[in-house]
Amino acid sequence: MYQKILVALENSRADESVIPHVTELARKLGSELLLLHVADGFAARHYDNLKLVESQEMKDDRDYLEKIAATMRARGIKVSTQLVCGNPPTEIVKAASADKCDLIAMTSHGHRLIGDIFFGSTIHEVRHRTNIPVLLVRQEKQ
Repeated sequence: MYQKILVALENSRADESVIPHVTELARKLGSELLLLHVADGFAARHYDNLKLVESQEMKDDRDYLEKIAATMRARGIKVSTQLVCGNPPTEIVKAASADKCDLIAMTSHGHRLIGDIFFGSTIHEVRHRTNIPVLLVRQEKQ
């Protein structure tokens, strides 16, 4: 059913909620996973147009993706990683389309009206910009 699943990771504790779900889904269905992180700090957002060098944060994000991928590969799951720069909803939708993903998996923080106003809602934008099904996993309370 789902041949390729894009997993949007934040490099935060929130990822701990979605990773077990997609790992098990990929294992049961034989799906390939694409672990994606969108770097959206100043250096990342201006990386190309200002010809900046990769920031330490971007290097840490790349290392994080590879660490998660290595753990999944050790369990026999086919996984690739991608670090992109820019606006998270835009880049998630763009990557899912370009890589022909059948499912986008994300963690929901459970913000409500005020939280969404202050923090924005990547999920809201992603689900309105794509026809690809979106799997939301609520972040476990820490």
